[in-house]
Amino acid sequence: MRLVQVALHADDLGRAADFYTVLLESTPTARFDEPGLLFFDLDGVRLLLDRNAPASLLYLHVDNVHEAVERLDGLADIVAHPHVIFHHHDDTLGPAGHDEWQAFIKDSEGNTVGLVAFQRP
Repeated sequence: MRLVQVALHADDLGRAADFYTVLLESTPTARFDEPGLLFFDLDGVRLLLDRNAPASLLYLHVDNVHEAVERLDGLADIVAHPHVIFHHHDDTLGPAGHDEWQAFIKDSEGNTVGLVAFQRP
């Protein structure tokens, strides 16, 4: 079994498309104004922005949390600035020998999004 799709609520598909194009550094893969669906590809998993979806908390891997937050300057409200959550001593939850950095932002539609990066200390 594998994850196929994750959905987030979006009131304004154009605004959401602009925001996620900057965050993901890629363009939408599909848009259907009726019924209000916008898709991005996350390495084979569909990210669906949907007018009828409930609010969710999504965690996205980025190469560098600090750079991602900086790239979104003026587009997103920072809920929690980049910080180390914990160190991976083994590879149970992430790559051994790396710190897990996280930051939390509010996207253009009011959803909280976690940004996650693994970096050597």
